[in-house]
Amino acid sequence: MDDVSRETPVIEDEPAVAVSLFGGRIDLARRFTAALGAYGEERGLIGPLEPPRLWNRHILNSAIAAPLFTAGARVGDVGSGAGLPGLVLAIARPDVEWVLIEPMERRVAWLQEQKDELGLDNVAVVRARGEEWKEGAVLDAVTARAVSALRTLIPLTVPLLRAGGELILLKGVNAENEIAAAEKAIRKYKLSDVRVEVVGEGIISEPTRVLRATRSA
Repeated sequence: MDDVSRETPVIEDEPAVAVSLFGGRIDLARRFTAALGAYGEERGLIGPLEPPRLWNRHILNSAIAAPLFTAGARVGDVGSGAGLPGLVLAIARPDVEWVLIEPMERRVAWLQEQKDELGLDNVAVVRARGEEWKEGAVLDAVTARAVSALRTLIPLTVPLLRAGGELILLKGVNAENEIAAAEKAIRKYKLSDVRVEVVGEGIISEPTRVLRATRSA
């Protein structure tokens, strides 16, 4: 049988709001989105249905949370995967230091390639699970997107936070229910001010629910 050339996936057209979210770094966002759309399925980073909705469902859904992070902070992205949200946020917020924490070798390779190709000097890539983090409770904030339920995620993320550090987790429509189901872990890990914020309403087509909490001293 003759080899069949790989068809280039059809990527969603860039929404107009993307320019306002990325500003002068929109070209980096475009390059990352194009690469993820073209090679993401082949490399096991995204599913076959994602390229036609890549901008709205993934890129902008991640980027809309960028203002929630403090300038000069060091932030971990646990289970960074394809770089959602870590690489997107690193593009949108060059004034923040991002540590992309990912255990799978092929995903780590992708993250490192994108860091190098896009010249993201505010990114470090660490091959590890959250529970394998070696530096201790030093991060100013930890984020994650579509990794696991809050009660499972808390033990993997809170130990990385300094006292007063913040969880800023990108969640789905059941975020409020996850808080109720995680009450025991919330108490055990001394989290306070636990709440869900909806960001991006009236700005992007699919607003992002962000679960926020602070690690008490």
